Amino acid sequence: MPKMKTNSSAKKRFKLTGSGKIKRGRAGTSHLLRKKTKKSKLNLRGTGIVNKADEKRVLHLLCK
Repeated sequence: MPKMKTNSSAKKRFKLTGSGKIKRGRAGTSHLLRKKTKKSKLNLRGTGIVNKADEKRVLHLLCK
């Protein structure tokens, strides 16, 4: 049986933390920023954690 290939788009978008959680970037930061408030743009900074319901699917894409 051949090796499973990691999904290329997933490996660019997700990183695993030391404790096994999955980090992700936030959506909505690339354009249409003038209509967003300063507070909402500030909240889009940094990274988030993938929801527990989606972890299994993302780990399958990453071949983990």
